[in-house]
Amino acid sequence: MKRWNAPNGYRDVLNISLPLVASMGSITLMQFTDRMFLANYSVDAIAAALPGGIASFTTISFFMGVASYTNTFVAQYSGAGALDRVGAALWQGIYFSLVSAVVLAGLVFAAGPLFDLIGHSPHIRALEVSYFSILTLGAGLVVLGSAMAAFFTGRGLTRVVMVVHVTGAVVNIPLDYCLINGAGPFPELGIEGAAVATVTAYAFIVLFLGVLIFGRRNRTGFGTWPRRAFDRDLFGRLMRYGAPSGVQFFLEIFAIGFFVQMLGRLGDLELATSNIVLSIETLSFLPMVGFHIGNATLVGQAVGRARPQDGAYATTSALHITFVYMGAVAALFVGAPQFLLGLFKAGHHTAAEYAGIMALGVPLMRFVALYCFFDALNLVFSGALKGAGDTRFIMWAIGILATGVMIIPVYTAVEVFGAGVYTVWVLATLYICGLGVAFLLRYLHGNWKRMRVIESAAVPGEGPLHPEPGFPRDS
Repeated sequence: MKRWNAPNGYRDVLNISLPLVASMGSITLMQFTDRMFLANYSVDAIAAALPGGIASFTTISFFMGVASYTNTFVAQYSGAGALDRVGAALWQGIYFSLVSAVVLAGLVFAAGPLFDLIGHSPHIRALEVSYFSILTLGAGLVVLGSAMAAFFTGRGLTRVVMVVHVTGAVVNIPLDYCLINGAGPFPELGIEGAAVATVTAYAFIVLFLGVLIFGRRNRTGFGTWPRRAFDRDLFGRLMRYGAPSGVQFFLEIFAIGFFVQMLGRLGDLELATSNIVLSIETLSFLPMVGFHIGNATLVGQAVGRARPQDGAYATTSALHITFVYMGAVAALFVGAPQFLLGLFKAGHHTAAEYAGIMALGVPLMRFVALYCFFDALNLVFSGALKGAGDTRFIMWAIGILATGVMIIPVYTAVEVFGAGVYTVWVLATLYICGLGVAFLLRYLHGNWKRMRVIESAAVPGEGPLHPEPGFPRDS
């Protein structure tokens, strides 16, 4: 098959993306087992875990979006052969992450008022506050890990990141079980134990990445230690292109978080069942984030060597692969929803509770099966745009759709018209479908082919490019 062996064809996409899929899969597995352990621990714990976790991730999302954009700088410098700039780009991401850690830790003081505003049941609210507080104190590790992983992902060395994240999962999963349930010498901490296990795993991931990044070979070849000085110009460009990426990520996570919090206003059954369905949905979404990052890397490298057509070929290859995967996942969600929902059945569920979860969960699984194809469009094409530097469009598209299709309509439907759970899920489906279509159309327009985030001097034989209005470029 021609596309299999061609540069940026199926084989190249899979070589870069599959280790990232495994990395995202390990994170998914950590979250999935975390929720499954909590579901078996108590109904209140699983009801509080997703709102508390999403609230924490929402506060992290802007900082994580900016730090992870280091990947595009590393990819474009690697494509241009400017290897000495890779270490400098990495350090700007690290400096941003350290500042982020201090800011995020301070948000623990806002935990009580935040969940008072959300307005869930008092016993759920107390658990949400505890879970959120611990995760937020350790949130800087997540941001730092994103910046440090970019040193490898931007260069296409994704197997290293896979090994690190899989090892983190190996640390997290048994620790998660022990701290939730009080197994062996560990205290029984319930939902707080789940949060402690997550923070511990991310601390291990950062430590592992640090050992690899600052080894002798990388210090010599990429200047990971010699290039540690703060670079005002490079840091400014990371903020210029990374900040819209961070805002975009925040808006996307905020919209999903708002969706979950509004479900909590419909009732504990609606919230718990939706939490379970969304936990299952991560089986389709988070692994595809691997293809998103992989495609952004391939496009970034292609743009760095002034061959955007290579990035276009990689994007088509990634789309074909993700559609095959999403088709298989959709078939599973439609054909075996009871089996998947049954994984979250706990011994303390009464027959009536379990029947209610099944009755509500099966139709919700069909919503997920419908929108997962549009999610593939979203992830693949936004990855291509991000790899080139088209972060402002992504920010505005998500801002408009999140506000106009999700946040305002969902609030109005629930608080004004008293709509039920299916109406809220219809609006969420329309939002995800809208994202997929918007990024597809932007990609086809082709403006991304004339963009890049690195200075022109770093591109051999290439003079200054002429960006479209609104996308400043250094020369």
